[in-house]
Amino acid sequence: MMPALEVIEPGLMTTIQDLGRFGHQAQGVPSSGALDAGNLRLANALVHNAEGLGAIEMRILGPTFKVTAGTVRIALTGTEGGIEISGGPVSFVPAYQSVVLTAGQSFRIGRMSDSAVCYLAVEGGFDLPMIYGSQSTYVSGRFGGFEGRTLQRGDLLPLCLGEASGKPVALCSEPLLYRQSGPIRVVPGPQDDYFDETAQEAFQSQVYHISAESNRMGVRLLGEPIAHAKGADINSDGIVTGSIQVPGSGLPIILLADHQTTGGYPKIATVASADLARLGRMVPGDTLQFRMVSVEEAETAAIALETHLRSLIETLVMPSDEQGLLDYLMMNKSLISGPIVD
Repeated sequence: MMPALEVIEPGLMTTIQDLGRFGHQAQGVPSSGALDAGNLRLANALVHNAEGLGAIEMRILGPTFKVTAGTVRIALTGTEGGIEISGGPVSFVPAYQSVVLTAGQSFRIGRMSDSAVCYLAVEGGFDLPMIYGSQSTYVSGRFGGFEGRTLQRGDLLPLCLGEASGKPVALCSEPLLYRQSGPIRVVPGPQDDYFDETAQEAFQSQVYHISAESNRMGVRLLGEPIAHAKGADINSDGIVTGSIQVPGSGLPIILLADHQTTGGYPKIATVASADLARLGRMVPGDTLQFRMVSVEEAETAAIALETHLRSLIETLVMPSDEQGLLDYLMMNKSLISGPIVD
């Protein structure tokens, strides 16, 4: 039988994503990719993959899978939860730790209470085609990932490896957390001149709520409308992830990974890349505010985030055996001060 993960329950919106496809927006192809690229990279590192390999992105409610390979190594990131396992000696593995499962075992990622997205990486990745250089699923276009759609009950996700390697279990010393509070940092423009000083002050001072209509394409905000000084229409121009359009309603829309390639509404600001994952992790009903920063401040924040992520990946703990893993977990949880040697 083909090595695979069988989908027992698909979850709410489960897709295959990697770091996205680039260089094709001129042909109308969105970049797509993970909403939280940092945790996707970390999940891959935990199972000894290249950081940009395709992984499973889960939104709000996770799926249940059954292993139909000899053995498979998996790791979960992006949530404080963990992997619930049945059919074997281990029943639960926390996030940010890899584990090897055997044929016939099932595992489940439950409801996420701390994030809208989390990631499950599999050692070796998925045996799925590359479309425009990426495995990312673009559901609206019906291509990429697994048949260009969200996962469904009964799907068999083909694996590149039929057996896990002999490499060690890996653990991350701490979860990848972003700025948990404070405004979303944005840089002005490119059409901030379409809004007068009063409108720009209102944009930064008010508290917005995330609408239930938000999705991977964009975050729709609820609040007091802001006024346009030059009208709500412009000649369509290019869109980047994080662009904040203000349509005729005056309510901003933050464009995310599956955004269209061009748009005809003025863009008051663009989200600093260091805060994009925060937006991807928010759920409907969450609140946010904006703060304008300079390009230099945004670049500094991006460098700091990348430095932190690289540090987490480069300092992954890899115990040599089960006793080493137990010793590490006990000391990390402050249960003991060190191993006891007779």
